Amino acid sequence: MDHGGSLARARALFPDAPEPFVDLSTGINPHSYPLFSLPATALTRLPEASRLAELLGVASATYGAPSPANVVAAPGTQILLPRVAALVARGRAAVLGPTYAEHARAAAIAGHATAETAAFEDLTDADLAIVVNPNNPDGRVVPRAQLLWLAERMKAKGGLLVVDEAFMDVGLHAESLAGEVEEGGVVVLRSFGKFYGLAGVRLGFALADRAAAARLAGELGPWAVAGPALEYGIAALRDGAWRADMQRTLAKQAARLDDLFGRFGVPVTGGTSLFRFIDFAGAAGLFATLGGQGVVLRHFAERPTVLRAGLPGCQEEWQRLENALALWAGQRDDRAARSMQ
Repeated sequence: MDHGGSLARARALFPDAPEPFVDLSTGINPHSYPLFSLPATALTRLPEASRLAELLGVASATYGAPSPANVVAAPGTQILLPRVAALVARGRAAVLGPTYAEHARAAAIAGHATAETAAFEDLTDADLAIVVNPNNPDGRVVPRAQLLWLAERMKAKGGLLVVDEAFMDVGLHAESLAGEVEEGGVVVLRSFGKFYGLAGVRLGFALADRAAAARLAGELGPWAVAGPALEYGIAALRDGAWRADMQRTLAKQAARLDDLFGRFGVPVTGGTSLFRFIDFAGAAGLFATLGGQGVVLRHFAERPTVLRAGLPGCQEEWQRLENALALWAGQRDDRAARSMQ
């Protein structure tokens, strides 16, 4: 699968680009939660059940789940996708798209006949309905009321609604379904690494009714979450002051990124404060020019007019992005001038 965040792929695409690359191809926060020294036991001993219980309690409070018994911790949400899809018998899966491609792949792994649809109404006919909210890559938000209606429909026929809230930390929190999972018919996924900037820690959560949560936890088995992930998860999720400050910081930087793109005539039409969504005819040329300057955006082979841009992490990266945009705009203006001659 084609994903962002691969420097090896960036080097293959742009072998002559200056390094280090400015990697804007992911939606991962470039300002990570502060690193700290881990106790030696986080590495030398098997993870303690008591630390997992503490993590589940903190995650439940942070995400708004009904109780810790409704929370399952895993080494990233990716490993949860096919297991969650298998909570319902094999049937028809519908994914509201275009969106993160792994959901369709995971549903197929679980044995479902899977299709992507752009129409929310089409989800009602499926046995497994999947919505990414806010959506990746365009930031679309499906209102909570619509999702609750769909969850009721799924529950009534023994189906399941999966809502991937990987970017809800910077989304419209009132739209989250985390508090409704005990009612059944819905599973909510939450990512840790994106907002906290610690993707390599590999930590994610499924929020579900108690029976489904117990089944998922049983399938993962003991020690599913590594000791270092437990320590970082507990500390970061507990730190409400850092979370609130970071949400404000990211919102300001997303606005700054919009302004920068706008100065050079690049339209930003959506996204979240962790990534911006660009859809215009010049996307392929912009991707190529910026990549040649060592600034990598996320492109989509099946959607050549679409790009996603993450946030630069420091002033040097901001400047390199601005310089690359100026080069692209100059080339565009030169072409336009020649066409007028």
